[in-house]
Amino acid sequence: MKNAEDDVIILGHGSGGALTNQLIKDVFQEAFENPILDELLDAAVVEVGEGRVAFSTDSFVVDPIFFPGGDIGTIAVCGTVNDLAVSGAEPLYLSAGFIIEEGLPITDLRRIVQSMRESAKDAGVHIVTGDTKVVDRGSADKVFINTAGIGVIPEGRFLSPKRMEPGDVILISGTMGDHGLTILAQREGLSFSTPVESDCAPLNRIAKAIMEAGGDGVRCMRDPTRGGLATTLNELAVQSRRSGISSS
Repeated sequence: MKNAEDDVIILGHGSGGALTNQLIKDVFQEAFENPILDELLDAAVVEVGEGRVAFSTDSFVVDPIFFPGGDIGTIAVCGTVNDLAVSGAEPLYLSAGFIIEEGLPITDLRRIVQSMRESAKDAGVHIVTGDTKVVDRGSADKVFINTAGIGVIPEGRFLSPKRMEPGDVILISGTMGDHGLTILAQREGLSFSTPVESDCAPLNRIAKAIMEAGGDGVRCMRDPTRGGLATTLNELAVQSRRSGISSS
């Protein structure tokens, strides 16, 4: 009979699906349990003085690091900006930490950093602090990036899966699977009659417009990532503790 101590991390634990959620629950949430973390939102919502701030962090590993529509730097900025935005915040500042494998061409690093600069400019945020580490050749896959971000949540704005009600409609802002299919095609050397490219972009201005137009009718927002739409819907169903929510 297999003991829990014999379990090991497998790639599925990083897929964003059921194994990821189980790992978070059994290891991290159990160790760090607190009311803010237990909300399990895209960004933690914390009170600072008389206001509220959203705080998020994410790490980015992708192969290949360059692909049609962006690169790992684009994803690093947009991913954190979007996590803040769908939490109801107006993103302001990011950090950027780099783990760089020995042998990475500096021209590639410059290209990634330039992409981060352009994405941050598009989002209206500033990268204000960071860190750089270099590891031995073979100890990483070219470059890994961690970004953290903070944003201010306007007074009276509350987004949470717990606010969802039976009969609510789920709106999808664009086509599905563009980014994942682009990465898969580049990784496996696939080609299609219709070219595909990543749709990675900062969504904070779109999110703000939706929230201002929808007011209190906008109950919850999410930025689907590794697990895709199916995983996101499952998470919302569990976190809302309700049923009967339709999709459109």
